[in-house]
Amino acid sequence: MLTAAAFVPSPPLLVPQLAGAAAPETDRLRRAALDVATRLGGSCAEWTVVGVAEPGMPLVADIDPETCGTFAGFGVDVRVCLSPDASDHDVDRSMPLAALIAGWLRGQSAPESRLRVRMLASDTPADECARLGESLRRELDARPTPQALLVVADGANTLTDKAPGAFDARSAEVQAALDAALADGDCGVLGRLDPALCSSIGLPGRAAWQTLSAVFGGGDGGPSKSESLYTGAPYGVGYHVGMWLP
Repeated sequence: MLTAAAFVPSPPLLVPQLAGAAAPETDRLRRAALDVATRLGGSCAEWTVVGVAEPGMPLVADIDPETCGTFAGFGVDVRVCLSPDASDHDVDRSMPLAALIAGWLRGQSAPESRLRVRMLASDTPADECARLGESLRRELDARPTPQALLVVADGANTLTDKAPGAFDARSAEVQAALDAALADGDCGVLGRLDPALCSSIGLPGRAAWQTLSAVFGGGDGGPSKSESLYTGAPYGVGYHVGMWLP
């Protein structure tokens, strides 16, 4: 049964070894992400992670809990594993960033937890996200042991002139609506995110957010409790950390 859901962003700078001199700038974000990971680990030892990869990949790609990866592609060979049984002697150097972030959080805050990662293409259609979310909820509720959900996804990357996607004047309004929906547990707003608009303003997490909405019942549902621990855009990218309880 699903017992808790959390969401975190995916900047590599969450990892102190990768942040270097910028570590203090991301300290509050890092603490919030570690906090929700600790809470998930306290609620159960089995997590399903939903992340977003590049367009063109299969609509759904699963990563096995026995997998380990490395942040070497981001500058430092920090190794992470998705379960306590996995060995970092056999490393998948192509592990997606969302899986790396989830593995790092597990290692820091919930080392006994076991993660399976489900990657979605960022251009997954909204109706397919709804179907995937509904199916995932049935799957989690059917399991006899407590289950957690971790969504690893970013907001718009066009919020300032120095943002990775440059500045887009439309992004602030969309990001504000996304942040409010995550803070309030508003599944309807998440479900109505416009895929074309999100793509054009560099909001790659849209598919993950709409899947989260469907896990909690879509426009007719929602969490019993929602909590926001961090909202910000320190590098022109929208980051949000929080928790929903079913």
